[in-house]
Amino acid sequence: MAPPAAVAGRQQPQQQQQQQQGGMGQTITGIIRIAVFWYFASKFFSPGSKKPSDPALLTSNLFQKGDSLDMWFYLSEHEKFNDFGNESALIWHETNIPYGVWGPDSTRSLSLKYYPTEALKHNASLYAHVFLARSGYPPDPNDPEYQPLFAFGRTHPLVVYLPKHRADKRRSLLGNPKEGETISQVVGDSEVDSTDNGPVEWVSYWKPNVTVNLVDDFTRYPHNAVPPNISPFLNVDPSTGNYYPTIFFNEFWLLRDKLIQVNETVTELPLNLEVGLISMTKWQLFHQIDQSFQIHRSYGSMIEGEADELKRVFLEGNPYLLLITMVVSLFHSVFDFLAFKNDIQFWNKNKSMEGLSAKSVVVSFISQLIVFLYLLDNDTSWMILASSGVGCCIEFWKIGKAMHIELDRSGKIPMLRFRDRETYAGNKTKEYDDLAMKYLSYVLFFLCGCSAVYSLMYERHRSWYSWILSSLTSCVYMFGFIMMCPQLFINYKLKSVAHLPWRQMTYKFLNTIIDDLFAFVIKMPTLHRLSVFRDDLIFLIFIYQKWVYPVDKTRVNEFGFGGEDDQATNTDASATQIEDKKTN
Repeated sequence: MAPPAAVAGRQQPQQQQQQQQGGMGQTITGIIRIAVFWYFASKFFSPGSKKPSDPALLTSNLFQKGDSLDMWFYLSEHEKFNDFGNESALIWHETNIPYGVWGPDSTRSLSLKYYPTEALKHNASLYAHVFLARSGYPPDPNDPEYQPLFAFGRTHPLVVYLPKHRADKRRSLLGNPKEGETISQVVGDSEVDSTDNGPVEWVSYWKPNVTVNLVDDFTRYPHNAVPPNISPFLNVDPSTGNYYPTIFFNEFWLLRDKLIQVNETVTELPLNLEVGLISMTKWQLFHQIDQSFQIHRSYGSMIEGEADELKRVFLEGNPYLLLITMVVSLFHSVFDFLAFKNDIQFWNKNKSMEGLSAKSVVVSFISQLIVFLYLLDNDTSWMILASSGVGCCIEFWKIGKAMHIELDRSGKIPMLRFRDRETYAGNKTKEYDDLAMKYLSYVLFFLCGCSAVYSLMYERHRSWYSWILSSLTSCVYMFGFIMMCPQLFINYKLKSVAHLPWRQMTYKFLNTIIDDLFAFVIKMPTLHRLSVFRDDLIFLIFIYQKWVYPVDKTRVNEFGFGGEDDQATNTDASATQIEDKKTN
């Protein structure tokens, strides 16, 4: 059916329609003419307008590809340097370095020992002053042969100041110090707390590796439109408007654990120097990654040291193995999402707890809550905390699907009451679940008790609360597979696995296989590696049970329906059709 506006339009006289269409076309034509007029007026009548391609508006490199450069590397405790005549400050000099030409001759290196002064041992600063000039020209402005357009340089600190690690507040709760532990850490928290709450102490660290990179960039940029990611690094000559070659001190691969603390006991420091080219793409990539790390740290989504660990993977890993790991990680994320989605769908549509272990759901929530409290106590990034917190909420929601949760207001303090569902308590499932959890709890409590006593006797903790959390968390990681065993026992007793969420378990099993690969690729504790293969064993038992036990069509599936219900429904429908035919 045509819209009312179209019906009304057909009812108008044809002449009136043509007038309206002509008026609309004239209006559009007038707007276009005015826009074109103002465009050409702004182009031809604007004062001082020049074409963008005018060479006077472009800034280019003052040096050409293949120009030969000389380099001077000075060390000084002053940020401003003009003592070019001091031979002791000059520690490295190279000549005839081809600029912009990639080859073995464009990279130079030197390794030496630096003997720190007393001032440097007591938190003084030290700077590297790098000067480059066209071969045959000096870098000293006071030299008669100095040419300002042929020489350039940059200063970079060789000492970085980082906050000293706060005093370790962990102590032996039983009062027996370990070897190398001070008495102040054992007696109590008073002395340690006073140090921890005091002002932050900064410590100087030496950078053993200094890499000087010349950016291979000969781009001609618009004078007033230099890209914002490049303009802060361009050293532009004010007289010509052109820029010097960019000097980049490459510290991307200088990890924090490679830094050397400078104190009174240090007598010599290693210094590895290198000068060479870096491509424009690589230079920008390093800057973008560093800026991304800084943003994540400012938002709290990345704690200090995680960036170094990520870089270490690329430094120490096999490139092909890293590529496989990245691809597999993508699959791991997809499978994890699908497992999460199917888990929510299963418990949302589940109408019967027959054959399912309700106590495993409760134990799973308690384990997730323990891990969340442990992460909260250890200053973890908010991103990981948020993920763990969402997991706690979902596990508690699953308890509401497995049991009846009621708010009891009969007492002075309202309390939550958990009551079994009729489909769980009215059959053998509850009996088998109680029996399995009874014996497994004995084993679990014994192992957790032994682990907690060992931790109390031989490890240090910040408080009794921290010891309880760390002991419970260790038990969750070491003995978490026990909470999956009651379901295996119920399957064995019922001789059926039709009630399990197999789609969700399949995705989890695929993720476990991927974790096996990570166990060989990524460095991790041996206990965590064993836990990965332990989960494999549990899933293999589930698969064996699925193969051994035949499908029982009388048993209710995960959606609350059984095969006989479908047959009965089909039989009733057929009988109804026969009766209808007889009636007709």
